[in-house]
Amino acid sequence: MISIRTLTALCLSIALATPVAAQERRLPSSLGEVKLSYAPIVQHAQPAVVNVYAAKVVQNRNPLLEDPIFRRFFGGGGPQPEQIQRSLGSGVMVDPSGLVVTNNHVIDGADQVKVALADKREFEAEIVLKDSRTDLAVLRLKDTKEKFATLELSNSDDLLVGDLVLAMGNPFGVGQTVTHGIVSALARTQVGITDYQFFVQTDAAINPGNSGGALVDMTGKLVGINTAIFSRSGGSQGIGFAIPANMVRVVIASAKGGGKAVKRPWLGARLQAVTPEIAETLGLKRPSGALVASVTKGSPSEKAGLKLSDLIVAVDGFPIDDPNAFDYRFATRPLGGTALIDAQRAGKPVKLTIALETAPDTGRDEIVLTARSPFQGAKIANISPAIADEMRLDPSVEGVVVTELADDATAANVGFQKGDIIVAVNNKRIGKTSDLDRITNESARLWRITLVRGGQQINVTLGG
Repeated sequence: MISIRTLTALCLSIALATPVAAQERRLPSSLGEVKLSYAPIVQHAQPAVVNVYAAKVVQNRNPLLEDPIFRRFFGGGGPQPEQIQRSLGSGVMVDPSGLVVTNNHVIDGADQVKVALADKREFEAEIVLKDSRTDLAVLRLKDTKEKFATLELSNSDDLLVGDLVLAMGNPFGVGQTVTHGIVSALARTQVGITDYQFFVQTDAAINPGNSGGALVDMTGKLVGINTAIFSRSGGSQGIGFAIPANMVRVVIASAKGGGKAVKRPWLGARLQAVTPEIAETLGLKRPSGALVASVTKGSPSEKAGLKLSDLIVAVDGFPIDDPNAFDYRFATRPLGGTALIDAQRAGKPVKLTIALETAPDTGRDEIVLTARSPFQGAKIANISPAIADEMRLDPSVEGVVVTELADDATAANVGFQKGDIIVAVNNKRIGKTSDLDRITNESARLWRITLVRGGQQINVTLGG
C-alpha cells in the first residue's frame, strides 16, 4: 500500500453500469427518482472486477550474521529461512482475452500472482507490463481460452465535479464490496504518489485491498483506477484518488502492443512551476502554466521552436496550470501525430506544433556491477534521452545513472539510490558504464565518489 503522509495507498474497484445513451445531469424531480437503485450498474460491473493476490519469497536475515566476528565464532553459514510475503488488491478486466489492469504496487516484486473472479474461480496470471511512473500494471490470465466480461473505458475528460461514481473492490479481504460517492475534484496534481499526478478525487469509501479496482460512472464505464487515499487513521476518510481512464488507456495499449514498457511522447524539455514571484515578473494575474527551464538539443521541442523561458499555457486546447498537468496532457496524446502547444513568449502568444514521438534509447548499455566495491549489486546505464525522460534526469549531466538496486545489494546498504548519477570515482570521470565497471574491478582502500542526486552534487568517501 502506498502512503502520502499518513496517506494510505489503496486501490478500489468500481463497477460498470448498463450502458445508457447519454448521461443527463439534473436534480431529482420525484420521490421515485430518489429511490432509484445502483443495482443494475453493479450487476453489470461485478463480473469484470477481480481480486488480485500476489506473493513473493523473502529470506529472513539475522542482522548478527552480517557481523564477520559473530560468524567466525558462532558460525551461521548456509541457507537462511524463507518467508512468503503476500499482498491483496483488486483489478479490472479490460480485454475479453483475460487482460487485467491493477496497481503496480499490488504486484511489484511478486514471484506469483493469482486473479480471482467474482464467481470465485482462480487463475494464475503473468505480469505483462509494469509501469511505476503511473503505478499501473497489466496482467494476463494463464491457460484459458474463454472470453471474459470487461469494463469499457470512458473519456475521463468528460467527468465533472459532482458526478456520481461507484467504487468496487475487495477492502480488507472481506470480499467484493461496492461504495458510492461523487467526484470531489479533478486534476489533482499535488498528491505526490506517481510521476504523472493528475488524479480524480472521490469521496466514495475505499480502504486497503481496494487498490487496482475500478471507479465507474453512471453510464457503466470505467473512469479511473483507484490508487490511494488520504488518511490519518489508515481507513477511508472521504478523500480518495483514482488514475484517470485516459492514462489507463495508454498503459493498456502498450501492453496489447507487446511492449515491456509504456511508450509515451517525448517533449525533450524541462519544465518548472510558476511561483507567485515568477508570475509577477511575467505580468500574470495568477501563477499558472509550465515554464520552460531548458530544451534538449535535437528534441521534438527544439525542432518545433520551443524556447527557454516560454510559458506553456495549453495543450490541444486543454489549459495547463502546472508542469504536472502538462505531463499528463502530453503523455496521453497518441504517438505518431502532433500536439498543438499554446505558449507565451515575452508576453505574446505563440502556437507550436510538436511531433509526438518516443525518445531515442540507443546506447543504454545497462549492466550490473558485480566486483567487490561500494557499487556491487547496482544496475547502471548510460544516460540516453529515453532514460533521462523516464527517470526525470537532466540530460546535460555527464555520467552513468543507477537504474535498479537489489534490496540486499552492497550498493543499497551503503546508501546509493535509484536515479543517482555517478559523475566521478577516485578523481576519474565516468562517461559510460564501461568506465565504472573497469574502476570497480580495481582494488582500492578508499572510494572517493562524486554523484548528482535530485540536481545536487554530493561528494562522499567510503572505505574499501
